[in-house]
Amino acid sequence: MNSDTRQKAASSAPTGVVAQLLNYAALMRLNRPIGVWLLLWPTLWALWLAGKGHPDSGVFLVFMLGVIVMRSAGCVLNDFADRNIDPYVERTRKRPIASGAVAPAEALTLFVALALIAIGLAAMLNPLAQMLAAGAAGLTILYPFIKRFVSIPQFVLGAAFGWAVPMAFAAQTGEAPQLAWLVFGTALIWAVIYDTFYAMVDREDDHKIGVKSTAILFGDADLFVIGGLQLLMLVALVFIGDMADLGSWYYGSVGVAAMLMGYHQWLARDRQPSSCFAAFLHNHYVGMVIFIGIVLHYTFLTAAP
Repeated sequence: MNSDTRQKAASSAPTGVVAQLLNYAALMRLNRPIGVWLLLWPTLWALWLAGKGHPDSGVFLVFMLGVIVMRSAGCVLNDFADRNIDPYVERTRKRPIASGAVAPAEALTLFVALALIAIGLAAMLNPLAQMLAAGAAGLTILYPFIKRFVSIPQFVLGAAFGWAVPMAFAAQTGEAPQLAWLVFGTALIWAVIYDTFYAMVDREDDHKIGVKSTAILFGDADLFVIGGLQLLMLVALVFIGDMADLGSWYYGSVGVAAMLMGYHQWLARDRQPSSCFAAFLHNHYVGMVIFIGIVLHYTFLTAAP
């Protein structure tokens, strides 16, 4: 590289305030939207089911913003909690706190700011939804620390990611019926599935540094257990369709989801980190096709004479 090229590269690199804002964005994982999608899809299932295809526009906006804010807050707190672990894991050693780009005190300040925004959004909802929001906050705070003490932190993550479901029903209808908790349980199972794929990427590093996960707990039976959870999720999705009186468009989407799950098993068959990570990333299409099925059901039901 000649001197002119180096000068151009240096001048184009972000500096000062802009560079630090980019570090904060990376800390919130705004450059990696997969977590937003995985949190968003069950929320959308719930909003459309609770609103029978026509969710309230104000509630919809609050939850869309809430998904981004809560996921960002969870990522910031997670990296703060893992600040002494991430430098020793290949996949995470370049994260902003681990690399020194963001100080722990800055991360806590950012977390508080995001939490205040989340509180403001929750204040726009009805009392039951606000009460459930307190549970969501507790799960968000608990998850980053629980993986040091229990072997199934993915279940806590699943509860945190799925908690928007009863909240959405409460905000939309003023109650959290049995259907809401069935959808919540389905979202929880799904989170254990995809986050176990994710944990399989770091299994060797996590085992060395003492971080617990379902990938370590399941051991050589990991894909078999994931397969059982995938089957359980499909059964739960069928129960959702029956309870919500959904039709063929929805059940078709469940069939597509089943094929996607088979593909994820095939992707991770050799248990290579890159393959497991690909299976994790591709899981968001499961949530997407289920949402499409729900939307198509209510669209054509509404359009029917």
